[in-house]
Amino acid sequence: MARAALIVCLLMACAWSSHAVMFKLSPNTQKCLKEDIQANQLVMGEYEVSDVPGQIIDYIARDTKGHILSQKEHITKGKFSFMSEVYDAYEICFISKVPAHQRGIVQEVSLLTKKGVETKSYEGIGEASKLKPLEVDLKRLEDLSDSIVRDFVLMRKREEEMRDTNEKTNSRVLFFSIFSMCCLLGLATWQVLYLRRYFKAKKLIE
Repeated sequence: MARAALIVCLLMACAWSSHAVMFKLSPNTQKCLKEDIQANQLVMGEYEVSDVPGQIIDYIARDTKGHILSQKEHITKGKFSFMSEVYDAYEICFISKVPAHQRGIVQEVSLLTKKGVETKSYEGIGEASKLKPLEVDLKRLEDLSDSIVRDFVLMRKREEEMRDTNEKTNSRVLFFSIFSMCCLLGLATWQVLYLRRYFKAKKLIE
């Protein structure tokens, strides 16, 4: 019973963390999938493209600065992997190329990506360490739990940074509002005094 519950929890965690998508790619267009990834994480993926004679699809993986991490042309089916250097938003783009003389056809692209602990081969770890199946499941669940905890810590850190930024922005807006009010009051006072002296000079008021 405990083993069954453990396996259910493990499958739920794996389903939550793995990413599998399928989409249609129109001729001479590109589609990109973007995700935030922590630093020093291994990213692995498998792709498959429906074959259309004469049409070409390339893929490229890069970060927000344009650094190319993985790239291949004329793809049909295969795998890729790269290591994230810093915490950033990484994207994987599929680019369709159709000759001008050919009428393009929509192609289907399927993509499965894994990152971090999802890329580990626990079967090999279990065989090397001579672990029992339940111990391998426990090791996998422990690693997934650690990964989730690290993600939550990172999310909390980003939330704190955003809160600090909002507080600083609110303080600056408040100071700017007070400064603007003081300027308006000073300008209004100067206008009243100026008009008072002007009317006195013209002997319109005493």
